[in-house]
Amino acid sequence: MPIQSRRTGTVLLATAVVFLTLALVIYPQEGFSAGKMGLKVFWDIVFPSLLPFFILSELLLGVGVVHALGVLLEPLMRPLFSVPGVGAFALSMGLAAGYPMDAVITAKFRKSRMCSRVEGERLLAFTNTADPLFMFGAVAVGMLGNPSLGIVLAIAHYISAFLVGICFKLYGRNQTESEQISTSEVRRGNLIVRAFREMIKARQEDQRPFGRLLGDAVNDSVRTLLMICGFIVFFSVLIKVLTLAKIIPVLSIPLMGLFHLLGIDQNLVGPMMSGLLEIDIGSAQAAVVHAPLIEKLIVISAIIAWSGLSVHAQVASVLTETDIRFMPYIGARLLHAIFAGGITYLAWIYGIGQKATSVFAPAAVRIATDPTGTWMDHFLASMHSVSVWALYLGAAVLVSVVIYLIRHVRLVIWVSKQR
Repeated sequence: MPIQSRRTGTVLLATAVVFLTLALVIYPQEGFSAGKMGLKVFWDIVFPSLLPFFILSELLLGVGVVHALGVLLEPLMRPLFSVPGVGAFALSMGLAAGYPMDAVITAKFRKSRMCSRVEGERLLAFTNTADPLFMFGAVAVGMLGNPSLGIVLAIAHYISAFLVGICFKLYGRNQTESEQISTSEVRRGNLIVRAFREMIKARQEDQRPFGRLLGDAVNDSVRTLLMICGFIVFFSVLIKVLTLAKIIPVLSIPLMGLFHLLGIDQNLVGPMMSGLLEIDIGSAQAAVVHAPLIEKLIVISAIIAWSGLSVHAQVASVLTETDIRFMPYIGARLLHAIFAGGITYLAWIYGIGQKATSVFAPAAVRIATDPTGTWMDHFLASMHSVSVWALYLGAAVLVSVVIYLIRHVRLVIWVSKQR
């Protein structure tokens, strides 16, 4: 980066920080109230919905189950997304744990030269997804009060993410040979056996007794959630300060024109602007706005796909240790948001949300829509909802195994003919 550009960036950043500090001094009461609101969103919805599953995802990683899952999904990765087979591990962790776990794993792949820079950028483009527990538990159950809506959001989110991955398959095809890394070598042996061996190998390399593994999982999960809490509170205050300073309304003018063109309720412009900054605050605001439900779902789906500048900041901090460029990630998030909003609309008009309601037990629906529900109520409803995601993940593994078996049979037939 040229020296002049760095100086300009430093001046702009310093000016923004000074302005925000002065705005917070001018509006201390409003900033304090906004911080309390952000903390309430975290404590009432995000924390009880996600903490148990953050711990479980750490345990699954520690005992090697996620490593085995990565092997099982390997036959899908190279032909679909032009990324190495180990990318399935980042994908599976993105599905299981959400942001920014996949970015951490992709950065580790690049630092260990398990993928090229372009392959890392492709991988990050479509694996940076929200976890299903956020969509089912925090959004559908906690914010919208209807677990069946989680099906619509999850289908739109993951299908659009895969479409982004397919689009990015062509990205960087003209890279030089020197940037290519031999990651496409064929692994031999039975797929199930290799998955089992990978799980055993990962567990042996970990070497932590289960008691320590559980303790580390709790510590890491709480630390991650506290970081998320900090971002939620900070961006909650930032959103309030920018609104009071009449900056967000000014920035919202182009968005108001776009919403008018698309026929979306203008009341959703504010939540959308908040969602550009912070995913939880924007989703929570959109959920309580007086607007048609389908339009709220479209906006929430786009916000979740975009993921917010708070998540982007976390990803950027991880990528600073690698040569993976940040701008392709931003382009992928924008494309993801467009796809997610469109697919949400299609899923709604074809009645997927209504049809999916029968999947959930009446007790889960009752618990989710009960305004007096306790933390345990929301936890149980989230547990019931995530079982549907498990079915989809199991189906993906089944498809991957079928692809592997078909290739294996074709290879055996070809070898027999040669003889």
